[in-house]
Amino acid sequence: MPASPSKLELLAPARNADIGIAAIRHGADAVYIGGPAFGARSAAGNTVADIERLANFAHRYSAQVFVALNTILRDDELEAAARIAHEVYAAGADALIIQDMGLLELDLPPIALHASTQTDIRDLAKAQFLERVGFSQLVLARELSLKQIAEIAAQTEATLEFFIHGALCVSYSGQCTISHALTGRSANRGECAQTCRLPYSLATPDGTVIATNKHLLSLKDNDQTANLQALIDAGIRSFKIEGRLKDIAYVKNITAHYRRELDRIIDASPGFTRASAGRCSFAFMPDPGKTFNRGATDYFVNGRRSDISSFDTPKFAGAAIGIVVCHGPGHFDVMSTSPLNNGDGISFFDEHGELLGLRINRAEARNGTWRLHVSDNSSLPAAGTEIFRNLDHAFEKQLAADSAERRIGVRMRFAETADGFMLQLTDEENIRAEAHLICTKEAATNSERAAATLHQQLGKLGATILTPVAIEIDTSTPWYLPTAALNALRRKAVEALEAARHQAYSRPRRRSAIDPPARYPDSALSYLGNVLNVKARAFYARHGVTLIDAAFEADLEDREVALMTTKHCLRYSFNLCPKQVSHLRPEPMTLIQGEERLLLRFDCKKCEMQVFGKNNRAIKPAAISA
Repeated sequence: MPASPSKLELLAPARNADIGIAAIRHGADAVYIGGPAFGARSAAGNTVADIERLANFAHRYSAQVFVALNTILRDDELEAAARIAHEVYAAGADALIIQDMGLLELDLPPIALHASTQTDIRDLAKAQFLERVGFSQLVLARELSLKQIAEIAAQTEATLEFFIHGALCVSYSGQCTISHALTGRSANRGECAQTCRLPYSLATPDGTVIATNKHLLSLKDNDQTANLQALIDAGIRSFKIEGRLKDIAYVKNITAHYRRELDRIIDASPGFTRASAGRCSFAFMPDPGKTFNRGATDYFVNGRRSDISSFDTPKFAGAAIGIVVCHGPGHFDVMSTSPLNNGDGISFFDEHGELLGLRINRAEARNGTWRLHVSDNSSLPAAGTEIFRNLDHAFEKQLAADSAERRIGVRMRFAETADGFMLQLTDEENIRAEAHLICTKEAATNSERAAATLHQQLGKLGATILTPVAIEIDTSTPWYLPTAALNALRRKAVEALEAARHQAYSRPRRRSAIDPPARYPDSALSYLGNVLNVKARAFYARHGVTLIDAAFEADLEDREVALMTTKHCLRYSFNLCPKQVSHLRPEPMTLIQGEERLLLRFDCKKCEMQVFGKNNRAIKPAAISA
């Protein structure tokens, strides 16, 4: 028998259930969402009732719902976390996304486990370990290249997931403690203060300042549109969009964009199929450039590049649209070939390099220029200033409306029976249902009209999630049926198919851990192992770890340590890399932000930069052994 097609999953973010439903309407095969607590976006929590509402909607399309339970937990939070796991499972969730291994020591429901990005999977050994302890889906580190991904895929069985769009954490995920160190807000506990987006100055060892007040740790946003086929070839099967704090317009637009791109690949490749049911149509043209982004980079997928950073601003500047030619009271003129609209948002950099924004009250076309009237007369851009549009009012209106339709294709077969008629529906997943109409048969006096009416009435599926792809009439002779009877038969068949689809839906089960327990790749865990509770400590001890330090969030580290490890290298950004200039050495540099001084060290062999500092909240030194 030929091998079954490989499923490609488009995984979209959901801040809440309504956004999750919109993501599925716009083509997501799965959505990930925070539960009532312990998600790595503390501002994006949802009730169990909302999880259930989302799951019920998703499962109609055979789409899945993954609940993020991916913070590290204190001892006093373990019981509540386990309770939430059971509650969301009962509500219909398909998988839990976790990073705290202490959860594996608890009485969890038989729900599939996915390894969070916070588990920092950048090599084969880590991927194999997580697979062997029961994870069925692994999100790989965003820093990996196609070659590294392929090496992991060749020797693992779990579904490999990869971020394809959205904000990039400058540090390896799960390995960043700078927010907690400086503000007390832990990224590993869902409260990242985004310290990396602040402006810094950069000084060399001799005190020379080579950059002032720049966003030196701020990266452009991830965009893997051009690399989807290469990622598939490397072994990625789940394509993840970042953004559990993003608004509904962002989720609609970006999900629709990648749905179109993946469908184009799937339609040309018989070896692949969508991971859920239904085809989407959109009332707008998806365009990732029109919703929040900091510029685009494909990061390290194709090797190191020089344009991954966003030093000027961490905000959304938008697309360049023209140059200011003059201004007057409450208005300015822009030379632009782009059509502008009332309500558009524009931005520009002032003489200090700060990004400012204005809303257009009225836009007037004037012989190759546009006169833009604004209410804020105090910050008009000077002549010669480049103008960007960061809000396309017409586009936003399209997204605010009912902007997508998703329908499951069905084959319809109408046939006569001994005591009447039957309508059978078979959907694109080969799920079948039928309904019967018991009646006296009456031959049609006008066979052509009867056949046309039959096709027309059977095909009226507009109020459902179905659409006809074929209608077969299998009768010995044209029969007359009242329109009301046909409509009732069609409704009964649709209801039967919906019930059959509900009955056929099966949630994935937990992957079994191997026995005896797999050994962890290392025998020691530093504070970067993120062990904050006794159950996590017991888990790692059971898997062969003999030295286990407490997580940074335990506030026991009072020495200067690496608060962040990143492949973003500031020496490289400023052409000071020893690999670029042979006579240079990888000497430390200093990041300066107010009174804070952070030491940068460079590991040229690994091509990594580390940001060193102290934990401002440390209470005492200790390294706790198991």
